[in-house]
Amino acid sequence: MRSITDLPAPAKLNLFLHVVGKRADGYHLLQSVFALIDWADTLHVERRDDGRLARHDLGLALPPDDLTLRAARALQAASGTTLGADLSIDKRVPWGAGLGGGSSDAATALLALNRLWGLGWPRSRLAELAATLGADVPFFVGGRNAWVEGVGEKLTPIEFAPRWWAVLKPAVAIPTVAVFTSPALAEQLVRARAPAILSDFLADPTGFGRNDLQLPAMAYSSEVGQALKLLEARFGASRMSGSGSAVFAEVGAGESPRAAMLEADELPAGWVGRMCRGLERHPLADWAGD
Repeated sequence: MRSITDLPAPAKLNLFLHVVGKRADGYHLLQSVFALIDWADTLHVERRDDGRLARHDLGLALPPDDLTLRAARALQAASGTTLGADLSIDKRVPWGAGLGGGSSDAATALLALNRLWGLGWPRSRLAELAATLGADVPFFVGGRNAWVEGVGEKLTPIEFAPRWWAVLKPAVAIPTVAVFTSPALAEQLVRARAPAILSDFLADPTGFGRNDLQLPAMAYSSEVGQALKLLEARFGASRMSGSGSAVFAEVGAGESPRAAMLEADELPAGWVGRMCRGLERHPLADWAGD
């Protein structure tokens, strides 16, 4: 096999996100539910015999040394393979959005290279490597919607009916570090809260919990609050995903959404909105055995 094309790298929503503590090394402890959606980047991967790794941008330009390249290098080094690859990315999921686009690209690259290089690694081994790359990468390697704890490494697969979501991304891209070092988040951590319980979420998956990073993100940029108000006016209760700046609102279950997404002329310049369907499984969920 010389190449694998048209590989999806779907985004995710944090249906809630609670910050429940902080480790001695500075990493925050979280509870969340990660839900896959059909807003996706597309990767094309071609094997190289010279050991070189190269990335090619088919859409928006990415940083020179992005997470996908780092994932490929990590797998190459850990496996000892002499093979390389050309990684072409058609970037559609906006960055700085809290949708996990870069992490999803890295996970799709790991799954594809595992197959293209003939490594045959099980999912558990890929997930261990993924955890060294970023908190969200193991989730996308796992391939299932999940209850997430720790710093993102503790995953419990869950089942819930797919829904439609209106997702709105303001122009601002919020650095994750700015949110996690915000005084607004520090103030929230002073107030101890009981950990969330999975059964409570499953009883009310769209209305459960909150996003503890939402207020810090709103303090960073007024666009987050503006986006929340726009969605709430059209669809009802809205919430931010991850560390932002994208926000979302649930618009129903079934085969098609019950309402139309905001039109481009209703949005400020540089904003993008999309009606997204939830996924039960990652499209490449069967590409690695457990």
